[in-house]
Amino acid sequence: MIKTYAMLVDELKDYANPTSKIRRLVAGGELISVVRGLYETDKDVPGYYLAGSIYGPSYLSFEFALGYHSLIPEAVYQFTSATFEKKRQKQYATPYGTFTYRDVPSDAYPYGVELHEENGYSFQIASPEKALCDQLYTISPVKNCSGLEELLFHDLRIDGDAFQKLNMLLLTELTGCYHTQNHRLLCAYIKKGAKL
Repeated sequence: MIKTYAMLVDELKDYANPTSKIRRLVAGGELISVVRGLYETDKDVPGYYLAGSIYGPSYLSFEFALGYHSLIPEAVYQFTSATFEKKRQKQYATPYGTFTYRDVPSDAYPYGVELHEENGYSFQIASPEKALCDQLYTISPVKNCSGLEELLFHDLRIDGDAFQKLNMLLLTELTGCYHTQNHRLLCAYIKKGAKL
């Protein structure tokens, strides 16, 4: 269970010094300090459950969400999340893994985000379509549709069958929120029929 410092102080208010008690709980392994002011009670909890609590507002996306939705073959061990108007990338090394946060356009931020619940934890994650759009936002522009195809299926190793199962209408709508060459080409590629 995720707990903030304020929550713990309130829970431990009957102790003369709640802060000292928190330190003892951390030293005894009953609490794990994730980042300053944030604690977890379960040492084995998957790191992605914690991403939204470490830095926000944010939602899991980019490589992590592509792997989570089985669009890429690799397991992704770094937890990558999208933010907006933060102006710079943030990274946190924690006992649960490395968490990276980077901006996407404000216009794109609220769309295509799903709320998942697992084992009593809630977390926000990009839909497969949104994760792909977010990932393309981080990559230098390609010149044409054949370059985009190379980028998608060779460089990013997007699974062709999984790509064909995406909601193409949603993908097309999302591309309009990013205003980049990669997204314009993706939209054109989809309209051409995306024959793989």
